[in-house]
Amino acid sequence: SFPDWEPLPYDSFSPHQDIVSQRLLTLYRLPEMSSGILVIPVTTIMQRTPPAEFVLGNSLLLEPGQQLDIQATRARLAHTGYHSVDTVYEHGEFAVRGSIIDIFPMGSQTPYRIDLFDDEVDQLRSFDPETQRTLEQVEEIRILQAREFPMNSEAVALFRQNWRAKFDNDPKNSYIYQEISGGITPAGIEYYLPLFFSNSATLFDYLPPSTLLFSLPKLDQSAQHFWQEINNRHEERRYDTTRPLLTPDEIYLPVNELFARIKPLARIKV
Repeated sequence: SFPDWEPLPYDSFSPHQDIVSQRLLTLYRLPEMSSGILVIPVTTIMQRTPPAEFVLGNSLLLEPGQQLDIQATRARLAHTGYHSVDTVYEHGEFAVRGSIIDIFPMGSQTPYRIDLFDDEVDQLRSFDPETQRTLEQVEEIRILQAREFPMNSEAVALFRQNWRAKFDNDPKNSYIYQEISGGITPAGIEYYLPLFFSNSATLFDYLPPSTLLFSLPKLDQSAQHFWQEINNRHEERRYDTTRPLLTPDEIYLPVNELFARIKPLARIKV
């Protein structure tokens, strides 16, 4: 599945980490899948996504025997959006205790414990986040990004540049601009996702060429209804000068663009 963020369009709330985890895992796996079924509502497929090179090119694969510098790994995890905590319980968290690194990767069903011998990965084991007891040894773990957007210095600089080009108001009057500039991710920042990239993408950019689309009845009406809802919520909220909004077509696919992307696919109408 590719779940929806769940907050309504332009809400000042962020999706739960478990939702982001499933979304990132799906985006990561889709391009190389040769078979499978993806279940997705039209309201979610209309949502713009990070470009494929961001999701596919920023994962970390760990195996026993691999060289691993603790301080460099700690910095890398922080830059990719993972939170440093004392005890790991949820997706997107990591903890460093001596020669042990605990991490709950996005897209994983369980957290992992990385045992190091000097600067080499000695063992990789899953563990129970409730009891913190190790479960079983694994051969490799893959660590995906913790967010659907980057927060390194280059991305923050691009965000600031795009913000100033997009909005006429003084950036100093916006808490969102100020918090991102300070390395903090405010709630609802996902609705500014395109500002972190030169170009955003859509789910269609991740689908394998052989994708066959099954569409349920009244797809057109559902898309039109959701597009109207997006525009209504934009109109209601666009007057807050401390939180200027991107236009609907910058965050979502307009209905005509949606069906232009659907047209090249093999399609069965149910």
